[in-house]
Amino acid sequence: MRIHHIAVWTPDLERLKNFYCKYFSVRCGEKYSNPAKGYESYFLSFDDGASIEMMCRADIPFSPVDPLTQATGYTHLSLAVGSETEVDRLTGLLAADGYPSVDGPRLTGDGYYESVVLDPDGNRVEINAAG
Repeated sequence: MRIHHIAVWTPDLERLKNFYCKYFSVRCGEKYSNPAKGYESYFLSFDDGASIEMMCRADIPFSPVDPLTQATGYTHLSLAVGSETEVDRLTGLLAADGYPSVDGPRLTGDGYYESVVLDPDGNRVEINAAG
């Protein structure tokens, strides 16, 4: 078994798609639209086959959860970038472009080198050195 994809609702489909395409080298599929349901989506694919489905529909409310506060449920997307140097480089680039850093870069107690940033919707993205 493997994870096929995760899905995320967003109020701004193009903005969130562009963020992941620019910083995380995903391949973007064709935009899917269902006008009858007011639904649009993109699949963003990684080299290993996993995907993120970005979805937008006007009647989905924006989450009231503060992204700096932890809560139960899914809490972050973790993306392996292959090296500590790449974690540092990408974290610095995101910070320079105005994306908030929540933690790190740092070596965790369980041996991971990682940072955590917020995407344009306030979702946590863990950037780790795993290869």
